[in-house]
Amino acid sequence: MFKDLLAGAAVTALLTGCTTMNDPTIATPPVAAAMPAPVPAVYAPVIPQGSGIFAQASALPFHAPDFTRITDADYQPAIEQGIAIKRAEIEAIANNPAAPTFDNTLAAFARAGQMLSRVQATFGQVQGANTNDALDAIETATSPKLAALDDAIYLDEKLFQRVKALYDGRASLGLDREDAILLETTYADFVHAGALLTPAQKEQLKTFNTRIAALETAFSQGLTKATADRSPVFNSRAELAGLTPAQITAAAELATRMGHPGKFALALVNTTQQPLLTRLSNRMTRKTLFEASLNRTMGGDKSDLTATVSELADLRAQKAALLGLPNFATYAMYDRMVKQPAQAIKFMEDFVPAVAARQKSELAMLQKAARADKVTGPLQAWDWGYYAEKVRKAKFDLDESEVKPYFELYHTLEDGVFYAATQMYGITFARRSDVPTYHPDMRVYTVLDKDGSDLGLFYFDPFARGNKQGGAWMNNFVDQSFLLGDKPNISNTHNVPKPENGQPALLTFDEVTTLFHEFGHGLHGLFASQKYASLSGTNTARDFVEFPSQFNENLAAEPSILNHYAKHYRTGAVIPASLVKKIDAAGKFNQSLDFGEVLSAALLDMKWHALTPAQGRQDVAAFERQALAAEALDTALIPPRYRSTYFRHIFSNGYAAGYYSYIWTEMLAHDAWDWVETHGGPTRANGDHIRATFLGQGHTKDYAAMYRDFAGHDPQVAAMLKSRGLVAGDAKPAGGDETGN
Repeated sequence: MFKDLLAGAAVTALLTGCTTMNDPTIATPPVAAAMPAPVPAVYAPVIPQGSGIFAQASALPFHAPDFTRITDADYQPAIEQGIAIKRAEIEAIANNPAAPTFDNTLAAFARAGQMLSRVQATFGQVQGANTNDALDAIETATSPKLAALDDAIYLDEKLFQRVKALYDGRASLGLDREDAILLETTYADFVHAGALLTPAQKEQLKTFNTRIAALETAFSQGLTKATADRSPVFNSRAELAGLTPAQITAAAELATRMGHPGKFALALVNTTQQPLLTRLSNRMTRKTLFEASLNRTMGGDKSDLTATVSELADLRAQKAALLGLPNFATYAMYDRMVKQPAQAIKFMEDFVPAVAARQKSELAMLQKAARADKVTGPLQAWDWGYYAEKVRKAKFDLDESEVKPYFELYHTLEDGVFYAATQMYGITFARRSDVPTYHPDMRVYTVLDKDGSDLGLFYFDPFARGNKQGGAWMNNFVDQSFLLGDKPNISNTHNVPKPENGQPALLTFDEVTTLFHEFGHGLHGLFASQKYASLSGTNTARDFVEFPSQFNENLAAEPSILNHYAKHYRTGAVIPASLVKKIDAAGKFNQSLDFGEVLSAALLDMKWHALTPAQGRQDVAAFERQALAAEALDTALIPPRYRSTYFRHIFSNGYAAGYYSYIWTEMLAHDAWDWVETHGGPTRANGDHIRATFLGQGHTKDYAAMYRDFAGHDPQVAAMLKSRGLVAGDAKPAGGDETGN
């Protein structure tokens, strides 16, 4: 997952992206410009100066955060100073008596807030990956203030009129492409944020935004805590039959840390399905673990987030209505590649028949395996993963324990992920020890471009911790910007189980794929080559930003790459071709779960954000049941990847009405990889073409046009259906062509 992003309210406005000239939701009649006042000889507004470690760019290489000097106590004063300084900078732009020009308005706007950007980028990553009570308290205290700052900027009438004057006269400004995109997206962002509302409406919007920011923060913090606190505890080793000795030892250590010495606890991961369900042979243990996952944030106690979800969805609907839009999904999709909620829903629902049919056929196989195991009655949700793994082993002769020794963590990173990037793009990596980190488990690398020049820094934070948000993500400590003279500082954060001391960290192939995925985001950020940070690298639409990352996943199984890194950690033997074939064949099995849970989660997201204010606050459990029952998917046996109350993507991390983007961009990624394969594979020439057309372009052109520049055609769904082992005819793609326009 891309995370710019860490913890909803700490993030600034949603990603920019749409060309606004023909958008009826923001079209406005021209406003006569007032005659400019006489311009004084010197306009020298007073801007407060910051103090402390974030007041100036770091003196370390690439302006890397100096974690040897940063303490928890530094963050809140720096955020508050940064807010005050940015307010003053924005007021200076708005009150400039000179007529608006691109430089004194748009470029000045792009330069504003540098101290705040520095502290937010660092605080957001640390609070997401290595939090504590002090950091959580800082997020709670500052998120409403950051929301208020956004309102102060985007609801400032004088500032908006300066932007609007430039926008209305854009044809005569002679702007280059990036300047023109900056103007268009800035204008769209102001209108999207409520710049056209009446003063009374703006005050109501501010109230909504402050409360929404507080709720998103509460949701994120509550979910992180509940996921740790609700880890189920077991009394005996026998209950954990099927786990490895190392996994049982880890369970004993976790129970001790939780205050239950002599017992065993199984840590929850962020998704509904838990990886250990595939191994646990005790059916009651599986049920206990599954239900702990499913109900972690329900039940009426302090961990319950149902009221938070209900209020958030209602406030978002009210906010959209205030802005004259039918629902929050329409509001959120203003800058996307897919422009309308109905188009995203149609795209997803076209997959339902094929997935529903696969669920029925795979269920029959799993039920047969369960009966052979003396299980009476129907298969349950907590059984699916266990018997899917049994069938996978029998049908494809594939055992995860046979696969993992070929994928040692750091060997996979350096001789796999990095090697693939070197082969395709000519970049190289040098590990360094002089750049401090916020946790000792991290590694840092300098990334060198194909000509040997510095591209940026790459941070790697691999291991799960109780105080780390679940999942995996990419973040920028520093955004690339020619205007500010900054090179990118990129981090990839994962949740790989940490091995015992002296033991290697061995990965499943899914975890290998995640390493390639997140580094795809990393490449998107490292190859950024833009003037403005807001258009740089991964600062693209939600339904485009996952495209480079999913595209990069394909390199994990590319034979010339795989054979370079998939080597047994003890013997050094290359992974056998026969085992690779098994992995590939097994990867198309269990689409019922793998694709079905994502599809149902994405549809659930859209239904939450199709609500109107007239529908009021929802009973979360009842709404979820009704929403899922409307689709022809077996969500009782295969629940969504996230239930509403632990769906961090949509209720905290900015993916509201955007979870479909994982499916949309998967389609883009498979179609793009099909182009690579038909043009000679992962060659340097193709790498240069990729970088020149979409991977290094940020948001400097229309997304559909960017894709056509790369592939020579609009994206098509056939390659995705083939990769997932689904029959193209079953899915009935809309004309076989999905462009988003």
